[in-house]
Amino acid sequence: MLVDRFLQLQGRGPEQLKIKTLIERLRGGGVEEIIIATNPTAEGEATAVYMSKLLKPLGVRVTALVWAFPVGADLEYADEVTMLKAMEGRRDL
Repeated sequence: MLVDRFLQLQGRGPEQLKIKTLIERLRGGGVEEIIIATNPTAEGEATAVYMSKLLKPLGVRVTALVWAFPVGADLEYADEVTMLKAMEGRRDL
């Protein structure tokens, strides 16, 4: 899978995304939606799709921010207005 391969190239594995911990928390109930916010890159999109496939079977809505950012940009540098627009336009995965 692209995400697994990318993480391996970066010296990280899927376990470092703390997915198991998130799944355990979701199984406890009370969560209606997970909003995935990844950078607008091929790797970010692959990670969002990977996470969606793992989380949807748990019965929670999985959404992602719309790409209100230039492709290749980093979320870390987004201003409040851009983030608000990205949240308002989020899409189901």
